[in-house]
Amino acid sequence: MKHTVAILVEDLPGVMARVASLFTRRGFNIDSIAVGHSETPGVSRMTIIVNGDEQVLEQIMKQLNKLIDVIRVRDIPSDSIIERELVLVRVHVESLTVRSEIIQLVEIFKAKVVYVERNALTIEMSGDEEKINGLLNLLKPFGIREIVRTGMIAINKNSKNGLKP
Repeated sequence: MKHTVAILVEDLPGVMARVASLFTRRGFNIDSIAVGHSETPGVSRMTIIVNGDEQVLEQIMKQLNKLIDVIRVRDIPSDSIIERELVLVRVHVESLTVRSEIIQLVEIFKAKVVYVERNALTIEMSGDEEKINGLLNLLKPFGIREIVRTGMIAINKNSKNGLKP
């Protein structure tokens, strides 16, 4: 089962490495990790996606709470989550007809072309994993040259259950 763990940490060098090494030491695999500044100066927010049962999740939460730089840890329930991922993808374009086809796909998926080259288009899209994978699957036949994905970020739909320091 997929779990989304939101963590507030001190914005200090080495914190991400300590959190990641905790997962390594315990044999837990990280499917996705994203880190960025939070609304509080000096505090960063990590969003980690892990797979495992309730026991695995409980162990992860306990271990994270033991780390000195960790301020707060929350599991965001799947029924109350808003999650998004950002992807940049460079696609090969061999003709104007192909370019038009790709642009139509981009519009259908509410993505956008952010850079145009003679033989390539760079596309930006945000959405859930299913939507992003859907676009990528349709772009494969054109020739994907490069993909960059941010990893999932998430927030609880209910502001009362937010992650505050």
